[in-house]
Amino acid sequence: MVFEKVETPFVATDFILPQLKTGEVLVENTYSTVCTSDLHTYYGKRSGCTHSVLGHEVIGRITDLGDGNPKDYFGEQLAKGDLITWSVYAYDPNSENSKKGFPQKSEGLYKYGHEQISEEHQFNGGFGTHTHLRSGTAIFKLPRDIQPKVAAPINCSHATIAGAIRLAGDLRDKKVLVNGTGMLGLSACAQANYYGAKSVWAQDIREEKLAQALDFGASQTFLVGKDPIQEASVTSGGMDVVIETSGTPEAIEQCFDLLAIGGVLVLVGSVFPQRDCQLNAEKLVRKLLTVKGLHNYIPEDLGRAIDFIDASHHRFSFEKLVGMEYPLTQLDTAFEMGHSGKYFRIGVFQG
Repeated sequence: MVFEKVETPFVATDFILPQLKTGEVLVENTYSTVCTSDLHTYYGKRSGCTHSVLGHEVIGRITDLGDGNPKDYFGEQLAKGDLITWSVYAYDPNSENSKKGFPQKSEGLYKYGHEQISEEHQFNGGFGTHTHLRSGTAIFKLPRDIQPKVAAPINCSHATIAGAIRLAGDLRDKKVLVNGTGMLGLSACAQANYYGAKSVWAQDIREEKLAQALDFGASQTFLVGKDPIQEASVTSGGMDVVIETSGTPEAIEQCFDLLAIGGVLVLVGSVFPQRDCQLNAEKLVRKLLTVKGLHNYIPEDLGRAIDFIDASHHRFSFEKLVGMEYPLTQLDTAFEMGHSGKYFRIGVFQG
């Protein structure tokens, strides 16, 4: 289903399946979810390639393997029929940024669901029958008892939050605030709870979203502009970790002021044009604060996210976050429903 122009219907297009090169893998997509970034691209809120196949939250089964005995990220042999997920990008492990520990910023990075269709690569996103995985893609086998609607977002939302927690450090006995309770925020609440946080607070501008946060590990919620989070933070001694998912400068500035001595603020939502933030440098120095940013994630984060979902998918009802499901042929309707904002995710299946 080809994305040709902002806010215009997807175009059903047939392509010939590729001849695989060494190290490449062909996957038959089985289930995808419509991510907020897909919606932003389609509705013109962020720049994206046209004549492309959107969708990066996707799982599937291997149908063909190129030469070179492609293996998963842990070095295990891949085989036809394996149920897998994969990193949202293919990277060069020998690139300068990869060697520095930032493969997601590798020179020549190739991002699934974001690339223009070319003569060599047509099946490059989740909203098609197949995905053509290039060499340099971190591939992970999936446990078979995880529902598709739970598994599909692992390689985006959950892996990103796993990366945020990696940057935040050990959460055991820490006070954690999650700002913004969309899909990222709910995953952050659940993962912070899972990894032993002393308390998990959640803050949002929408009361209905906060009710969901309590079901995903939050111990206390705050409605922006109504509940006194500043006073509560002072009483508790400040927050040890804040995971900020909204990306708005006003929220970032408020969260910075809630940090305890030695606190860490991790930004994951600031992926759109915005004004500069005003953070007090003296406060940063005297309180020994740290501000970190994360864009995408490293492969180890995806592995950790899979382990988290495998261990906790019966504890947290992630399947309920997919409000509606549509066959691939009804992708236009799926995007309309996603744009309505009624649900955290919309599912897309082959049918």
